[in-house]
Amino acid sequence: MDLNTLTTLVPARHRDDLRALDERVVPLAGGSWLFSEVQDHLTGLVDLMTLHWPSLTVTDEGLEVAATCTLAELAALPDDRGWAAHPLFFQCCTALLGSFKVWNVATVGGNICASLPAGPMTSLFSSLDAEALVWRADGTDERMPVARLVTGNGENALNPGDVLRSLLVPQSSLLARTAYRKIALSPIGRSGTVVVGRVDPDGSFVLTVSGSTVHPEQLRYESVEAATSLRDDVLALTTWFTDPHGAADWRRSVSALLAEEIRSELGDRDDEGAVAR
Repeated sequence: MDLNTLTTLVPARHRDDLRALDERVVPLAGGSWLFSEVQDHLTGLVDLMTLHWPSLTVTDEGLEVAATCTLAELAALPDDRGWAAHPLFFQCCTALLGSFKVWNVATVGGNICASLPAGPMTSLFSSLDAEALVWRADGTDERMPVARLVTGNGENALNPGDVLRSLLVPQSSLLARTAYRKIALSPIGRSGTVVVGRVDPDGSFVLTVSGSTVHPEQLRYESVEAATSLRDDVLALTTWFTDPHGAADWRRSVSALLAEEIRSELGDRDDEGAVAR
């Protein structure tokens, strides 16, 4: 869709160029959402892709993913470091309702900043306890959990002029065992719920529910075995919502069912940590 109210397009070369951002001048990355509907309140764009941030950077702390990294780049992340959580990256990319053409332009940061409940990058990075680096409009930096960055349906903790710079996935999460479940009302429909379980190297168990709630919900336990109340805890969540992709009561019930499947999968281990047969 043409954005025919625009009068400026600034190719950002350094952070100072982001000072042009405000309520009517917004960041442009892949543009897969920005150009998909009317944005007649906008007068300008600041192109973040010209900053040339490295898409994927392995550090001593974990994996840093630039906000401008495309889903195609993330899905092709090499499995060469022994990260048990590696399959989850591709699994969550497949939860995006879009073709390979969208994968090649849609960005990780754009998907998170859209803050739609079904955003698969929100599901991925919140479930891995990733930390978002936010460049605030006043020139300061702020780090916060991705699970806290998204605050509601289409709402987040960013203010006009703020930019999501990157996501840091901690090493402990990369080494964690994970289990993934997604369900939709149609084979290629938008996610009705996405449920991800994670068992960290210390044995702690984290369950993240998204897609069916207005923001990511997380439940934490000392171990999988300690999560005997998991079903009741999922059912006790209060942020379920109804839209054309699923009713709140259906989302609540099926999320509880998938959570129990994940608990069974991640808990089905023998004393040496191998999958019990």
